[in-house]
Amino acid sequence: MVAVELNIWIALWAGFVSFISPCCLPLYPSYLSYITGVSVGKLKDEQSAKEVRFKLITHTLSFILGFSIIFYTLGLGANVIANAFLDYRDLLRQISAIMIFVMGLFLLGIFQPQWLMRERKLQIKSRPAGYLGSLLIGIGFAAGWSPCIGPILSAMLMLAATEPNSWLPLISAYSLGFAIPFFILAFFIGSTKWILKYSATMMKVGGGVMLVVAVLLYTDQMTRITIWLQGITPSWIG
Repeated sequence: MVAVELNIWIALWAGFVSFISPCCLPLYPSYLSYITGVSVGKLKDEQSAKEVRFKLITHTLSFILGFSIIFYTLGLGANVIANAFLDYRDLLRQISAIMIFVMGLFLLGIFQPQWLMRERKLQIKSRPAGYLGSLLIGIGFAAGWSPCIGPILSAMLMLAATEPNSWLPLISAYSLGFAIPFFILAFFIGSTKWILKYSATMMKVGGGVMLVVAVLLYTDQMTRITIWLQGITPSWIG
């Protein structure tokens, strides 16, 4: 059995790495500007940001709900695959491990085929007004493929596909890992430059983690790692 508890923490970390990736974080002010209708300059101005704080928060929540809908839908699809191939669980686990390993190499920059480097987004030309518009933009954001987020999300879906009914906690953790910093930075819209400085490094670390997870998954050692972690965890934490 795949160690779901360990995978949840991996998924939470993966969501955070997706958010701070070079494909997402630099566009963060522009996304907020688009979903709120407030100019980027005004958003980055501390005094102006205070004036539109409520609008920022509520529209951000709608945007988060939009991309979460897509993430959960994809997770449910992964669960269908896990249940359909229940008798071939070991084979599915090994195939998923190989694909996660390849995605890890991609994030490390070792393996970067051109067809994965192309960005594909669901374009919404006429944005509806209000919170429905922010919801649809969130759906369009998650429904596309970016060279940074796509491989990480794909890896999480493959991880979910290896164990029936594990998709809900995994996708919830991934969505939270992405949504929490997105939401927090709505309060500090002008403070993303210092994070950008380390985003490429964090992506490399994320790629390395994916390689380790892939090897553990292929050799069916995830459960042993969880047992080991439980063994070194103080009883008062447990």
